[in-house]
Amino acid sequence: MDDYPLIENHGLIGDLQTAALVTTEGVVDWFCSPRFDSPSVFGALLDKEKGGHCTVRPLHPTHATKQLYLPDTAVLVTRFMTEAGAGEVLDFMPVTGTTVTAGHRLVRMVRCVRGSMSFAVEIAPRFNYGRTAHQLHLTEHGAVFAADDGTELTVHPIREPEDERLMDVLTDRDADLHLSLTLQAGQQRGLILEMGGEGPPAEVRLDAHQRLFDETVAFWRSWLTQSRYTGRWREVVERSAITLKLMTFAPSGAVVAAPTAALPEQLGGERNWDYRFTWIRDASFSVYALLGLGFTAEARAFILWLSDRVKERAGSGGNTGPLNIMYKVDGSSDLDEQILDHWEGYAGSAPVRIGNGAATQLQLDIYGEALDSIYFAHRHGFQVGHGGWTSMREDLDWLADHWDQAEEGIWETRGGRQDFTYGRVMSWVAFDRALRLAESNGWPSASERWRTERDAVYEQVMAKGWSEDRQAFVQHYGGDVLDSSLLRMATVGFLTPEDPMWASSLDAMEQELVSDSLVYRYDPGASPDGLRGSEGTFSLCTFMYVDALARAGRLNRARLVFEKMLGYANHLGLYSEEIDLTGRQLGNFPQAFTHLALIDAALTLNAALDRQ
Repeated sequence: MDDYPLIENHGLIGDLQTAALVTTEGVVDWFCSPRFDSPSVFGALLDKEKGGHCTVRPLHPTHATKQLYLPDTAVLVTRFMTEAGAGEVLDFMPVTGTTVTAGHRLVRMVRCVRGSMSFAVEIAPRFNYGRTAHQLHLTEHGAVFAADDGTELTVHPIREPEDERLMDVLTDRDADLHLSLTLQAGQQRGLILEMGGEGPPAEVRLDAHQRLFDETVAFWRSWLTQSRYTGRWREVVERSAITLKLMTFAPSGAVVAAPTAALPEQLGGERNWDYRFTWIRDASFSVYALLGLGFTAEARAFILWLSDRVKERAGSGGNTGPLNIMYKVDGSSDLDEQILDHWEGYAGSAPVRIGNGAATQLQLDIYGEALDSIYFAHRHGFQVGHGGWTSMREDLDWLADHWDQAEEGIWETRGGRQDFTYGRVMSWVAFDRALRLAESNGWPSASERWRTERDAVYEQVMAKGWSEDRQAFVQHYGGDVLDSSLLRMATVGFLTPEDPMWASSLDAMEQELVSDSLVYRYDPGASPDGLRGSEGTFSLCTFMYVDALARAGRLNRARLVFEKMLGYANHLGLYSEEIDLTGRQLGNFPQAFTHLALIDAALTLNAALDRQ
């Protein structure tokens, strides 16, 4: 671990088509281009020696570091302090817009704000996950890293033509670039790293850099003014909203589950997945959260993306259904899973996986989540057209024929199919929301059959999903394992929050799945999922627990759990997928699902406290 930064010791920057992670020590150790799911340019996060990085760090051996976002923006400020001076690195990516482009810029501005400070700058790209060699070409006005496959990374220095040349330049046998410079208070220099540029390296004058900076700051602050949220925890909620926007592929409106791949759920373990894709089930959380905060354009874009997936019926067909559980941000579904054997993985956590082999699993809950989000959006003015409704009817007809079967479930287990209770609950949601849409709009439908299937699902869940011994709803039929996905039973309206069976289930989950406010998905020891090792508590599940407590009227407990959970965020308010029992973050970072659940929990709890 000494060779790798803690997962939580990172900030996120991005341009709405891709993103980069920057450590508290000024290292860009994860950056893919031109999209979130493209091969990496910097990947030291997953292999410190072979992954590649861009580093700006003080030469002084002992220094303090602080990191923050410029308020209400995605501009990251990393500060270094010694007795002799203080310096800052401002990192940001100019926003690209909604047109797909190969050009992406990462701006790194270095400045001294007190005394003097010497910096070392290292630029060491490793293209295509470190599989493609490159050459370095230096010019009077910058540098170009040219990969053997034609990919180029261009380095543009930020300075005035008449400025004193403060940088010493060295290269090495790996075709990497090493720079050093000493700045006095008030001096600044910088670099723009450009992928997909069309011209040679060029000096960027300070006023041109300032325009990029001002435009980026203005974009984020203007965007955030759309938020209607004025409740408690406003700063936390708005930081989550910015984080979700950073994980949005603007040309399509799709939100990736995380901008990273293969960060481990257990150090040294094999639960290392690629999350740079868009999950159908995220749609439900996304639409609720975005509309709840007032970001209607983002909600509309995501609904349109989801509607296209429903219409195209691009799933593998047969028993796996018309929808895949996840897609690339452009809607394509070729997510073949590969292992990068030449990388050691984060802190030695192998294998490093890219692509995702769970993409074609059968997970019945996605139909409920898709229909729930479309229904919710329709109620908020997003009209469903004839083509969309026709496709939904076809999907519902498929679900009517196939809901009563074993599946892999929401957690994408690789230990065999089960009759998961959550999948059945969300099948009920799919039929229920379709019936509501048809009845409120007078649309043609197989309403009698949908109603029959909806009621059959309900009766089956109440008969087979409930355990008299546990006095709780259980993970799958015939078992006695609890599962935190069922925290959503009251949220989606399958049960009322006051139902004694729900209250009993909530009590049972608290006793078995909750550890000092942190919530596990389930117990892998009691319910083997086909993978070795254990995992941390799931941040998503903890926020779902807050939501469930608030709906059940347990407001004091809900608020305490929520406040405790806020304490597990990193220094910037970001969350990975999991938290271990020492408070360390694990898994891909930051995770969209967690930040969506945080927003949902804050909205629910704030409204409940206001009513109280």
